[in-house]
Amino acid sequence: MDASIAVPRRAAVNDYLFGRGPAWFAYLMTIGLMMFDYIDRQIIASMFPFLKSDWMLTDAQLGALVSVVSVTVAVFGIPVAWIADRFSRVKSIIAMATTWSIATIACMFSQGYGHLLLARAFVGLGEAGYGSVGAAMVATHFPQRMRGAILGGFFASASVGSVLGTVLGGVIALRFGWKAGFGVVGIPGLILALLYVFVRDYKTIEAASPANAPATGLVVAASQREMIRSILRSRTVRWICVGGAAQLISLSALWSWLPSYLNRTQHLPPDKAAVQAALVVLAGAVGSVVLGAIADRAGLRRPAGKFIAVASLSVLTAILLVLAFGAARWGLALTPGTQLGLIVLGGFVATCTVGPAAAVVIGVIHPGVRSTGAAVLSLFQNLFGLAAGPFIAGALSDAVGLETALTLTPMGCIVAALSFLAARHTYVDEYVG
Repeated sequence: MDASIAVPRRAAVNDYLFGRGPAWFAYLMTIGLMMFDYIDRQIIASMFPFLKSDWMLTDAQLGALVSVVSVTVAVFGIPVAWIADRFSRVKSIIAMATTWSIATIACMFSQGYGHLLLARAFVGLGEAGYGSVGAAMVATHFPQRMRGAILGGFFASASVGSVLGTVLGGVIALRFGWKAGFGVVGIPGLILALLYVFVRDYKTIEAASPANAPATGLVVAASQREMIRSILRSRTVRWICVGGAAQLISLSALWSWLPSYLNRTQHLPPDKAAVQAALVVLAGAVGSVVLGAIADRAGLRRPAGKFIAVASLSVLTAILLVLAFGAARWGLALTPGTQLGLIVLGGFVATCTVGPAAAVVIGVIHPGVRSTGAAVLSLFQNLFGLAAGPFIAGALSDAVGLETALTLTPMGCIVAALSFLAARHTYVDEYVG
């Protein structure tokens, strides 16, 4: 490859793109919308007991209400990210957030399971590409040395949103009915979407031929087709896509089904079960920031250290969650407090791949297609992780019980660990900055 896009020289140095102030403003606005993204996704999990009672749904049908969002995110994520890369990240984010907020409000008017499933699909359509475009926005605004922690914080806001969605769903449903919750969370997201117009976008990077590329002060770039092919050729991207998705099978199953598990096995009321489940999601939010920073530090002296650290944490996730849900089968009697403690610890380390996975992929992707490259990762994470986890756990629950289902789903963490260990061998050769 002998051609590339025009990128200002400043983007190549370890500095803020527009300055510290614009970077942090863009960051706060972007993570604010990420919170509402996941509030709207997760609010339905704590409504499962009410939906099961009102509409006599199976666990597989309930899981599908979560999974359908991730399916539409996966299907439309790459086209939306490609449009954002070619035109405007800010305008794309405004359009996406407006769409998912209106679709969430529409959920409160559902007259049956089919209507609710369709409305949830449109929530996913609005959210398609947001994680990847938002990640590209914040990663480009900040210096490379901060990206692991910054992206960990960005994706941690998803956990915070999930906490709020879980708590709000249970509390509002118990007091005002489950439909009311969708209106409560949909309207503020719509307002924040309109305020995003004040975020400073970075200049769209156009493909250029070697003959037309500026002679000085710019990095010479590849054609658009070559840039897209570079994503697909990257062995690092392929391994991280597999590992990132595998880890999220366990995480999404845990977040979606823990309120129901606590309601069924410990007979907690839905609102109290939602609060305990929210503690686990909150632990994941903290974990994604802390463990993202730890992974950054582990890779300072040698890049392989980052991958070894993440792989070790993935294995630890599997051990903690399998023990928490499977101890009784091996004759180990856990008190409810001890079990919850293990689940909280498992939730804390389960998000260990979130920030590092995005940082690694962005680091080996050409600057001109970073949103698209992040969308490839998002496709795998959503379709084979976030969408698969709740449905697989629901189907297993119908077959062998919910406790056994939550004991089996952490096996995906072992696949994640092996994938990150494999990616460390190709990362150094493919790294671009």
